[in-house]
Amino acid sequence: MDRVVYVAMTGAREITRQQAALSHNLANVSTTGFKAELNVMRALPVVGEGAKTRAFVLDTTPQTDFSNGAIQHTGRSLDVAVRGGGWIAVQDAAGQEAYTRMGDLETSINGILQTGTGLNVIGDGGPIAIAPDQEVLIAPDGTVSSVPNGANRNAVEIAGRIKLVNPADADLERGADGLFRLKSGQPADADANTRLAVGALETSNVNPAEALVNMISLARQFETQMRVLRTAEDNHKAGDKVLARA
Repeated sequence: MDRVVYVAMTGAREITRQQAALSHNLANVSTTGFKAELNVMRALPVVGEGAKTRAFVLDTTPQTDFSNGAIQHTGRSLDVAVRGGGWIAVQDAAGQEAYTRMGDLETSINGILQTGTGLNVIGDGGPIAIAPDQEVLIAPDGTVSSVPNGANRNAVEIAGRIKLVNPADADLERGADGLFRLKSGQPADADANTRLAVGALETSNVNPAEALVNMISLARQFETQMRVLRTAEDNHKAGDKVLARA
């Protein structure tokens, strides 16, 4: 009885957490460059006094599906998608270096190159500044150039180069803000081999049909855990009646 209650109770708890992760993934199915969150459960024995008959379910460290999304061509000069592995370096809300694959770039009112969510893109020497009334050109290696509107393309000026990195997936962790950072807390080295597809965006790697199927499956598993708890309660009441008659 004791083991049944622990397994069912903790199983139901972790299923609700998996449902929350799936809901988060579905909410970001249209988010550029989004990487799906993965959850895995494992059984652990309860350590303490008494018989070692109790076990509970524990969610392991949330993982990330690092597979690439599809590249969709937009034709917009400030849209970029990372080809293959790699990340775009940005400044987070605290001004620290973080990494994203959101390539819907734009220039702020102050002329700073930013992501669509307002994060400053990091260049070789910090944020990349663009002079006003300039057409922005981005090369596959991340070089950002500017040309005065209406001027000849020969009047190109180099504004900077986007810092592109490609650390091992195992060295990265997702923050609460959705950005990725090195587990060591140190900035990653720039990678000269990482390339961008210009005029394109990477879609989310969430498969909505698969996520919906998994959500239905989890709902059924939760119902099963609830039935187990009800059965345990009924067995407990039946046992009390037997003891009362003795």
